[in-house]
Amino acid sequence: MKKRILVTGGTGFIGYHLCKELKKRNYIVHSISTKRPPKIRFIKGVKYILTDISNLKKTKKNIKKNFYSHVVNLAGYVDHGNKKKTNSSHYIGCKNLFQIFLNSNIKKFIQMGSSGEYGQLKSPHQENFNSKPLTIYNLAKKKSSDFLLKAYKKYKFPVTILRLYLAYGPKQDENRFIPIVSINCLKNKSFELSHCNQYRDFIYVEDVTDIIIKTLNNNKANGEIINVGTGKTFKLKSIVNKIRKLTMGGKPIFGVKNLRRDEISKIYPNITKAKKILNWKPKTPLNRGLIKTIKYYKKNYCLF
Repeated sequence: MKKRILVTGGTGFIGYHLCKELKKRNYIVHSISTKRPPKIRFIKGVKYILTDISNLKKTKKNIKKNFYSHVVNLAGYVDHGNKKKTNSSHYIGCKNLFQIFLNSNIKKFIQMGSSGEYGQLKSPHQENFNSKPLTIYNLAKKKSSDFLLKAYKKYKFPVTILRLYLAYGPKQDENRFIPIVSINCLKNKSFELSHCNQYRDFIYVEDVTDIIIKTLNNNKANGEIINVGTGKTFKLKSIVNKIRKLTMGGKPIFGVKNLRRDEISKIYPNITKAKKILNWKPKTPLNRGLIKTIKYYKKNYCLF
């Protein structure tokens, strides 16, 4: 029997890549989102269900809970400036999904968390850190994690929380760091940045989909938080310069944009747990991932 999976947020950047890979692996794939996918993220054979998971009544009406063998929750409101919608889509939506699938046939529920759940704790982050998030988005993610871990302890709800660092790759929205830099460099434009002395861990999207798929059928991961990153950091300025070298263009102006008040200088995870429990490690070096990403933006945004 084919595995039947529900991906909430299946029209987003990671959701698109995950659904595409699941289709290759012969899964029956359904996606939940509030809007239909943009043309660049439409996948033939995926069933797109339009609903808002923060509305329990409508969500119950639109999905058949006993149809699915697996659920991956990638959903959430992207404009984090709207506190009410951010909390509703991430935290209330997560609780609603739990309520729907508690007494169902699912073998795994994967919750996509955020590295920001660690707040200002010093890197490398360990999954057992007791943290205080700084933003409404990360607070909603942390509340979701805490809620689901309690659900695992009380009901043996088969949840794994994957705590993600900075993902990048083809078809990411162009308002993210690597797409912004890539497109401007490909067009040989001037563009303003902060001093870019922060260190961050960037993970290629195919490595993210790989760990999600490895988690789907791993019972040892139930009730666990697992960091998803490379375990390595790069200074943002060095990434800008790598992209400039690969594109042979771009005129970045450093030091113009102000950092957020809560900006942290270095963020990266310890990924020992992912290696031990899931037998997973990232396969894509930064340079190779950047080459693939730049190739996509050159083809789709910078026709010469």
